[in-house]
Amino acid sequence: MFTGIIEEIGTVLSIKKGAKSAMLNISADKILSDLKLGDSVSTNGVCLTVTSMTSSSFTADVMNETLSRSSLSNLKLQSKVNLERAMQLNGRFGGHIVSGHIDGVGKIISIVKEDIAIWYKIKAEKNIMRYVIEKGSITIDGISLTVARVERDNFSVSIIPHTLSETILQYSKIGTIVNLESDMVGKYIEKFISTPQEITRDFLIENNF
Repeated sequence: MFTGIIEEIGTVLSIKKGAKSAMLNISADKILSDLKLGDSVSTNGVCLTVTSMTSSSFTADVMNETLSRSSLSNLKLQSKVNLERAMQLNGRFGGHIVSGHIDGVGKIISIVKEDIAIWYKIKAEKNIMRYVIEKGSITIDGISLTVARVERDNFSVSIIPHTLSETILQYSKIGTIVNLESDMVGKYIEKFISTPQEITRDFLIENNF
């Protein structure tokens, strides 16, 4: 689990492509301080497992399912990526609950500066938009953000200068493809109420009623 608070920006040092997979080697600094083999690292919002590491980088495998559902397939040598280690239970929870299992991708269709803020409008498919609500949470390339506006097939977020400078949004342009993960709370609620349940005493006790 992650919080969506990006710790640093890494750089793709190498990409080894298989028939339907890839192995990424990514430079890092801060997150390597206590990283171990098998740990999870959110990379542009995608949860990857550390398979090897050096004093200045880590390596992770990316399977076909991840490549087909995310923007990681678009990475090139020297691409910048947002990095976050898995959350610690003894720390402050500054963002929102992020699983690192993205729902799909969106496309930046507008970037507008408004005084200190920058507005990003992102177009997304129906299966993602159904969970996007005004003032709700959304994860864009691993960044925990608040939805400011919602339209039929797109939504907008307003970015403060600090977020811009600490994430790869600073490199984004109109047409950039981004990874999206909607707030999982809404998905769980939908699943719960859409599944018929027999209301029994045991059911009520199990669900804290």
